[in-house]
Amino acid sequence: MELHPSAQRVKDFAAAGGVGIEPIEFPNDGARTAADAANAVGCQVDQIAKSMIFDADGELVLALTAGSNQVDAVTLASVVGAAKCGRADIGDVRDTTGYAIGGVPPFGHNQQLRAWIDPHLMTFDTVWGAAGTPRHVFPISPAALVELTKATLADFTK
Repeated sequence: MELHPSAQRVKDFAAAGGVGIEPIEFPNDGARTAADAANAVGCQVDQIAKSMIFDADGELVLALTAGSNQVDAVTLASVVGAAKCGRADIGDVRDTTGYAIGGVPPFGHNQQLRAWIDPHLMTFDTVWGAAGTPRHVFPISPAALVELTKATLADFTK
């Protein structure tokens, strides 16, 4: 079966970086929440690596966080060196990443984003990221995730 073009793009980006991933597709409407995704793949909710895009003084940045954690925008602003940080506009997210909210992967974006990763994700052997659509996810080691995203380890959650 042919992979969705967005999921294929994510897979190709990982392969170009020397990391093999195999996206899987959920049936029906996919996994709209981290808990849905965790239930579907049979992992802990914190093994879901959420790709959250924030606007930090006009620069879009990527915050990778464990499924049950929430990003503290004030702390993230401090971490990235911005005066103010908030959720990015959905149109800006789509333009910058090439993906719609709900399926934004951690890498393979139209533009390279500065990225930070929640240390809690590093406590697992395997984490799961969105693969370009709300219906596709892939397993990856946290170390490979850091390598592909060029993320910096930082505590920015509440």
